[in-house]
Amino acid sequence: MCPKVAIIYNEPTPGRYHSMGEEKAVLGVLEEVEAVHRALTELGYAVALVPLLPPLEQVREKLECLEAELVFNLFEGFDGCPETEAVIASILAELGLPYTGCPGSVLALALDKAKAKTLLEASGISTPRYQLLNPETLFMFHLSYPCIVKPCGEDASHGLSEESVVGDDTSLEAQVRRVCQLFGGKALVEEFVDGREFNISVLGTRELMALPISEITYALPPGMPRILTFSAKWDLQSMYFQCTKVVCPAEIGTEMREYIVETALSVFRLLGCRGYARVDIRLDTEERLQVLEVNPNPDISPGTGAARQAEAAGMSYNQFIEKIALLALERH
Repeated sequence: MCPKVAIIYNEPTPGRYHSMGEEKAVLGVLEEVEAVHRALTELGYAVALVPLLPPLEQVREKLECLEAELVFNLFEGFDGCPETEAVIASILAELGLPYTGCPGSVLALALDKAKAKTLLEASGISTPRYQLLNPETLFMFHLSYPCIVKPCGEDASHGLSEESVVGDDTSLEAQVRRVCQLFGGKALVEEFVDGREFNISVLGTRELMALPISEITYALPPGMPRILTFSAKWDLQSMYFQCTKVVCPAEIGTEMREYIVETALSVFRLLGCRGYARVDIRLDTEERLQVLEVNPNPDISPGTGAARQAEAAGMSYNQFIEKIALLALERH
């Protein structure tokens, strides 16, 4: 008999991202919830939708009252407070509720991009050289141009635009000031790696399964940096969206495929990921893999990276969603 499932998610509300014109990423969770709900219902699960709103104290009380044998965790953090994603997962663990995806500690680590990169470096996994900077510490800049300036603690490509790649001190200062003003006082500055871009999702708890690799391809006009901007993900009318495509499975040789899979599995284990996560990678000029980011609990809406890769592995969408649910029950 199928267990009772509660799908928890952040109910979209006007906030910081709305004021910045980046509310589409927040609203996207509703499409994900609808798709997962439909898949689980078709599979025969009894499903309840549980939207969450701040404050956290009331959220905990709501979770304590759940009558479910499994929590399908699609909570992405309250608007403008991405760190709450990890808090909710930790509350679920404290309450002893089986839940899908990664533990709160992993979500918090991956959200702190500088901390995650430090761990990668210490373990011998290549990642672009970086610094954490703010307007007062710009004089300490010692990287080589071009660089890319990102918020240190955001996901969904918040804050990434054509201007994020900088090639001189003036544009560096402008972007660091902008990111610090909008996203919490510190900017992650990385040396920009402009080679082929791949991502790969990994499923599992004890035994891990790497899904087929995707390549992000760009057909942008000269002068536009080849990066996955916010508009490339969310603005269907933008040049970035229209000129950014995904090839899955990636057209690569066996040796490169094994190299990417081995790297992704190492990263998954290193961070302590469980359930599902995606690793974003680029090739540098010497054909070495550079890990850009780790994305625990990535978007699993139909047509997104992880779902596309699961389909390439021979899974229907419903099978993919049930796999995630069964992994959570296995872990518990």
